[in-house]
Amino acid sequence: MCISQSRLESNFNFKQTSSYRARGGQHGPVRHRYRLFPNIRKFTDTVLSISTLSRRARFRGAMPGDIGHKYEFVPGHFAHDEADEPLPAIPPRFGLKNASEDRWEKLFEHIRALNDESPKGTSYKFFLLSRHGQGYHNVAEEKYGTQAWDDYWSMMDGDGEIKWGPDPQLTPIGIEQAHTIQRAWMEEAGAGLSPPHKRYCSPLSRALDTCDIMLNKVFSEHPHPVLILENCREENGVHTCDKRRTRSYISDYKPHFAIEERFEEYDQLWHPTIRETKAEVAQRAGKVLDRIFETDTEHTFISITAHGGFINGFLTAIGRGPFPLPTGGKIFSLP
Repeated sequence: MCISQSRLESNFNFKQTSSYRARGGQHGPVRHRYRLFPNIRKFTDTVLSISTLSRRARFRGAMPGDIGHKYEFVPGHFAHDEADEPLPAIPPRFGLKNASEDRWEKLFEHIRALNDESPKGTSYKFFLLSRHGQGYHNVAEEKYGTQAWDDYWSMMDGDGEIKWGPDPQLTPIGIEQAHTIQRAWMEEAGAGLSPPHKRYCSPLSRALDTCDIMLNKVFSEHPHPVLILENCREENGVHTCDKRRTRSYISDYKPHFAIEERFEEYDQLWHPTIRETKAEVAQRAGKVLDRIFETDTEHTFISITAHGGFINGFLTAIGRGPFPLPTGGKIFSLP
């Protein structure tokens, strides 16, 4: 997949003055902006992966010295590029169309050729995007229904039977979903899929555990530890399930993961009455793309474990558009 920063800026309004509707709740009126993609189907009990090939290209603006970058997705390699309806949570070969025995070798040869032949300022990367497995907040939303969840229950920490906030854990089903991804990784590793050159993850527990489980014992070693990025978190605000824990807790919980610099001890982004918009999530995903393309210049295979809201923001940022994403699923992309 490919994304254009200029396209993002022209298509979305990122100002805090976005339209909203007020609603009552534990903390008073909630500024809840209208959703850009109201028809996207919700999933609460399956896991999904999406693959995409993405390109970043440099362009010159109208003014002298005005140089920017745009992101685009490169279609034709993965089933997700053409699917109008949801694919299986984890499609065969992670969605790669080529079913030959040397399919992954051929894909990476193609990416190397694209990068070798590209003009200065243009580069290609292969992204494997994984959504976390089922969390207790997913169970609660299914229990009460989306409307009641959005209007009331999402602002609570629990209901006396289920605890979902802040930062809920995976359910037993969610843990099994992560193991299902792990088995898919093992199968494709046997077909020549190498370890990701870099792995990134949301700081929320459900994503951290999914990331930890899905690649456990698949490869004998990895080039780098998983790096936790603040900007990979779910659409945040209002819903207590999207409030993260402290840096100290995360560091103790996943001591074998690395945490980005300037990661605050306490959650500075979550707000009890303001919910992040889809456009703001796409803008945040664009910052993750900027970081990866600017710092991981030699790395072409990137794994990101995150959330449905973030992944659809990522897809929007590269011009792909949102994709119905079940819990524990994967999307692959080439920008």
